[in-house]
Amino acid sequence: MHLLTLLLFAAPLLSYAQDFESTCLALKSTLDQSTDADLAGTTILDVSYVSSNTTLEPLGSGCPMPPPQASVPLCRVQFTTQTSPTSAVTAEAWLPEEWYGRFLTAGNGGLSGCIFYDMLQSGSALHFATISHNAGHDGFSGLPFLNNPEVLLDFSSRAVHVSTVVGKAITRELYRRPASKAYFAGCSAGGRQGAHSALYHPSDFDGILVGSPATDWNRLMHWMGMTARAVGAGPSQGYESAPEFLTRDLWDVVSQEILKQCDGLDGLEDGIIAQPDKCEFKPEVLLCSDADEACVAPATLEGELRCVESNANMTAPCLTPKQVAALNTIYSPLIDAETGELLYPRLDPGSEAIPIYFAGLPFTGVFPMLTSEWFQYAVKNVSTYDFSSYGPADGRLADEINPGGIATWSGDFSAFRDRGGKFLTYHGSGDWIIPSGNSKRMYELVASTLYAPSTSNLKEQSPFTATPEKYDQMDSFYSCGQSNNQIQRPEKTPNTIFQIFPTRN
Repeated sequence: MHLLTLLLFAAPLLSYAQDFESTCLALKSTLDQSTDADLAGTTILDVSYVSSNTTLEPLGSGCPMPPPQASVPLCRVQFTTQTSPTSAVTAEAWLPEEWYGRFLTAGNGGLSGCIFYDMLQSGSALHFATISHNAGHDGFSGLPFLNNPEVLLDFSSRAVHVSTVVGKAITRELYRRPASKAYFAGCSAGGRQGAHSALYHPSDFDGILVGSPATDWNRLMHWMGMTARAVGAGPSQGYESAPEFLTRDLWDVVSQEILKQCDGLDGLEDGIIAQPDKCEFKPEVLLCSDADEACVAPATLEGELRCVESNANMTAPCLTPKQVAALNTIYSPLIDAETGELLYPRLDPGSEAIPIYFAGLPFTGVFPMLTSEWFQYAVKNVSTYDFSSYGPADGRLADEINPGGIATWSGDFSAFRDRGGKFLTYHGSGDWIIPSGNSKRMYELVASTLYAPSTSNLKEQSPFTATPEKYDQMDSFYSCGQSNNQIQRPEKTPNTIFQIFPTRN
């Protein structure tokens, strides 16, 4: 009896699976013959039915990654859409056999033109029709922007919208009905893409989730460059001899001193800087006693003499006056010396403990690739550039040119809000690239534009802060794409969560 019951249920399931597979395999012909205006300029590269737990070949080049994995049965659609005579966006749609009616677009990261297969896998496994695109170019480099403003425009603003419109059309064709809800999820540069969509394509998504959004993009790139210059970065090796440069060992000393000075600001010394905004780090306490200026005015902390022993005596590591000055620059907001305008928030105290700062980003002494390639290929549009003289004028030039309209610095989310859109953003204070203060700036910009509650009125609930309307505790992130159930965190760091538009359902 039980076996008969099982067979009775299994037959419809088997039939459905066969129907889905055949429908999927017929989709290319259907799309090729479609007159849907949303598919104009689109070429379907391939359509395939994918069984669960299948290893696949990635689409595109220049993006080293493990072979993609599909965990559920789905219809895989690869396509390219011409955005101009000299540019195109390549994308994939993973359309699960068991679909709950929802659509998801995944964001990119850095200067990347890489399809995010992790997001395709996780989105489809959660029964979303999911798309990811290459932002208009293949690989991690900004070189494709050189002398090609259309490719730059795809990366800056166009690729997300175009691939989303096409992805929705493909979804309609396969399932014979449109998605009931459309969502976007992205982090860092992908977070900026989500904010840009809400501002300039408010009808694309019903809900947008962005982590550590790289809004005010040009100034972020400039801040990274100025931070690198503060510790002696130049265009080539030899930075170790720069008087401002700090070795990795010295950074460990700095990090421990920051923890010592600021750990207890929340009333609990637990190895976590829970309130980095209140941390006023005084690097002078690490000044060498026989440095160039000989500690004429010994630094103090709560009245205690803290002038450490000299490098000659080496009873403790210490810093030169130029190294102290560099730290004061890094842990202070970036200000335009001519106008007094705040250009970008300071580095979060405590985030320097994250190892990535020493793997190709500001503290290595080498000019960071993100900044150098953005300014070289997008802002200045030149094949070579000497960054040894990089300074404030470069930042002003980026603001003026704003390549591809990438800045994403407006508070007018009114069109997205008025159609009922929901915008949720989170930002870890241990973020290794984008200071969390930038998300607070963004919130204040939106608040002042739309008259939402100010961050000064947010209720604080450790380790998160959220608007009074709704509070959701999330899995703690301290970087894009990595949560505390995926990696070992060197130090736990708090998140700040802002829900700009209250959820009513």
